[in-house]
Amino acid sequence: MPASTRLVDAPTLEYYLAVSARSPVAVRLVLGHLLRTLRKGAGIDAETAGRVIRGSEAKISRMERALVTCKPDDVRDLLTLYGVTDSQLLLSFEEMVRISRQPGWWHRFDGVLPDWAGKLIGLQEAASAIRTYEVQLVPGLLQTPAYTEAVIRQAYPDASQNEVDTRVELRRIRQHLLGREDAPLLWAILDEAVLRRPMGGEQVMHEQLRHLMAMAQLEHITLQVAPFNRPGCIAGGFPVTHLRFELPALPDIVYLEQLRDAEYLGKPDETDHYRCVLDGLAQAALSPQESLELLEYTLS
Repeated sequence: MPASTRLVDAPTLEYYLAVSARSPVAVRLVLGHLLRTLRKGAGIDAETAGRVIRGSEAKISRMERALVTCKPDDVRDLLTLYGVTDSQLLLSFEEMVRISRQPGWWHRFDGVLPDWAGKLIGLQEAASAIRTYEVQLVPGLLQTPAYTEAVIRQAYPDASQNEVDTRVELRRIRQHLLGREDAPLLWAILDEAVLRRPMGGEQVMHEQLRHLMAMAQLEHITLQVAPFNRPGCIAGGFPVTHLRFELPALPDIVYLEQLRDAEYLGKPDETDHYRCVLDGLAQAALSPQESLELLEYTLS
């Protein structure tokens, strides 16, 4: 058996497929990682691999980093080059390619959802843990419909009622992942300004704060507030989301949202930096119990 084949066995592939199948984005990332692992194990450089699929070194890089969807013929040719001949492995890779090319459920909202945001939804669907720090707004996964509508109307003042309703519905469906049996752990740190900003008016905010209190009671959700009077609760003034996955083939990813774009970081030194930032914020912020008490006080 070639050395490269021993790097990926059938049970491993089956496990990867079972855990990541709900998200084409996750499958694409796993597939890219496995192709890179096999190529490195076979001692083949990216330029040689590119020629085999009638492409270039850059194309191999894009495939391995999941920046493009992989074509079945390209993957088949690469697996042959890397010495993968086991029929069960080949079938599993074929299934992985098929899933990775499917549109996620969120694609039906393409009219209101930019590509960079769709990737985040796909990653959240596959994540085992989501840590987020928000400085201005309640995290989307914890928003009430009325709060979401207020946010959307402020961000898109010229949007039609139909577009507003569509965006609210998209966010509502996204929140279903927190109700799954295998829901990810969600650890949210909110700057105190989030609680003080009357988004949508007093009634909407009261409903939103009550919802936060209810969600914070769930075992898989941790909520902390970073108060104004603690200097350690400052992290550059912008939101950060850190995603961790059960699959070893998927590295941690950090999502940094900007006004009209977003950045995804996947290098260990980058994600470790933001993980440390979030650790520091969690240590400086109010404890979960203290945060609940502040929410209750704010409502009174």
